[in-house]
Amino acid sequence: MSEPVITLEGVSKTYPGGVRALRDADLTVQEGELLAVVGRSGSGKSTMLHLMGTLDRPSTGRVLLRGHDVAELNDRQISAVRAHWIGFVFQQFFLSPGRTAVENVAEGLLYHGIAARRREKLAEAALRQVGLGHRLHHRPHEMSGGERQRTAIARAVAIRPSVILADEPTGNLDSAAGAGVLELLHELHARGTTIVVITHDPGLAARLPRRVEVLDGRIRTDTALGAAG
Repeated sequence: MSEPVITLEGVSKTYPGGVRALRDADLTVQEGELLAVVGRSGSGKSTMLHLMGTLDRPSTGRVLLRGHDVAELNDRQISAVRAHWIGFVFQQFFLSPGRTAVENVAEGLLYHGIAARRREKLAEAALRQVGLGHRLHHRPHEMSGGERQRTAIARAVAIRPSVILADEPTGNLDSAAGAGVLELLHELHARGTTIVVITHDPGLAARLPRRVEVLDGRIRTDTALGAAG
């Protein structure tokens, strides 16, 4: 079996004031998995996302990406890992309002040393991959919420990352648009993309192949293990 994409080994995170957001978390994400990390607000799931995405470092324990211990990487290496290995999708979309869909996606490739013409071609290909070939030159205000989220997903997949971390990707969408985004995530997974979805919605989590439940900073259940964590 190949090296896991993400490994958490006894990971805890304590913030100033003694707030323990995550406690002794063990988690392995294999290449090609689609899983939900589910929990209510304050459960620790967002902290887990930040640690998996190298946006924060653990207080104790180890976070490994493709077998590389994040604690052993300097800031420049961490930035490179984040840029090349991890695709982020956030609830708020974070699209530049004055830019077209192609320009928004191409902007995510700026730090990859890719020529402008090539960036545009990759952006167009990613948008077509998520079903937005007819919206290449539309700006965010000209698109629906579901189309804006698909644009954000296209920006994440354009770099061909090792893993996509999606934080409440349907949280700002109506039920129809949310179902469309969930269908897209399943399609990307079927093509081999590794995806971790962070959600408070147990209904959404139930529609993914693997579910990891976080409560009070601890992993309570993981369907990959078939028992309490």
